[in-house]
Amino acid sequence: MNNDHSNITILKEIAELLNDETEMIPMLNGALSKFLSGTKFDTGWIFFIDKKGKPELIVKQNLPDALAFNECQHLKRGGCWCVSRYRNNELEKASNIIECQRIESAIEANIGDNDNITHHATVTLQSGQERFGLLNVASRNTVRFSEEELDLLESVAFQMGSAIKRIYLTNEQQEIALVQERNRLARDLHDSVNQLLFSVTLTARAGIEMSEQVEIKETFKDIQQLTQEALTEMRALIWQLRPRGLESGLIEAIKIYADMLGLHLSVNVSGVIQFPSRVEETLFRTTQEALNNVRRHSGVMSAQLYVTVTATDVLLVVKDKGRGFYMEAHNEIPSLGLQSIKDRANAVGGTADWVSEIGKGTELLIRLPY
Repeated sequence: MNNDHSNITILKEIAELLNDETEMIPMLNGALSKFLSGTKFDTGWIFFIDKKGKPELIVKQNLPDALAFNECQHLKRGGCWCVSRYRNNELEKASNIIECQRIESAIEANIGDNDNITHHATVTLQSGQERFGLLNVASRNTVRFSEEELDLLESVAFQMGSAIKRIYLTNEQQEIALVQERNRLARDLHDSVNQLLFSVTLTARAGIEMSEQVEIKETFKDIQQLTQEALTEMRALIWQLRPRGLESGLIEAIKIYADMLGLHLSVNVSGVIQFPSRVEETLFRTTQEALNNVRRHSGVMSAQLYVTVTATDVLLVVKDKGRGFYMEAHNEIPSLGLQSIKDRANAVGGTADWVSEIGKGTELLIRLPY
């Protein structure tokens, strides 16, 4: 009875923590820490597993030295029974793992004390039919866990799965709100500033035709040219806020944007263009910024786009044969636009690099995993 009361208390405390947290990793770290401190389990770790079955270690608590060695290299590498069963959708409830290849490889490597951790229990993190990953826990000198311990583990995993789903839904709602705000700004810019600039362009054209003095004609021509450039910039900004064409595919959207900038863009694609939405958006936004740089700084109005897709990542290259720029010896990023590209790529685990030489153009290379 006392043990039942203790389990109810643990579940209540974990539920309160999960409800209060709004960030995924702190939430799971806190819940796992509270679970371990209130039970006989000594250590635990959580894998998120993507739709391709690739596991990512996102949370760990109280790992022995053998498992924590070199940033948990043995937990992050190789195959194992629990992930394999998860991929095959064969983990219907919390289960004992008879042997864990990851733990065994860490012990065999003799790179630290394993604290007598040799086996673990595992349970799927899910909400309804939607699965997110695995919660694994272990205890010293324990090969099998009791049905009561597995039932408690399953209850905690159910709470975690519900909280994970809640945060995903919250993030989706925030993204929807962000898109709606972008659309509102785009409409406002189009209806006000964009129309005003267009009116100034028409006025300047009329001034050129009506004026007889050369100096006044030249002034109106300058006004018309500057206003036309501002109008192009404004349309590009509106387009960035509310891109058209992504519903027809990434490459089509990029072509439309290049046309709007007045750039001639040759496109070469190798592989199947099919990415998660976040990767597609990052590729689109970084390419937008790269094309903006070509138009503003290269001195040419043409560029080449190369997209190569492999089983694990995508390489996107934007090249121009313009004036180029000088790379500082300390490799300081030369513009805000390039910094934005680098930040966007890094945000999804990718990289952005560039090569440029005065008079020989610039080459931007973006590599993203997916």
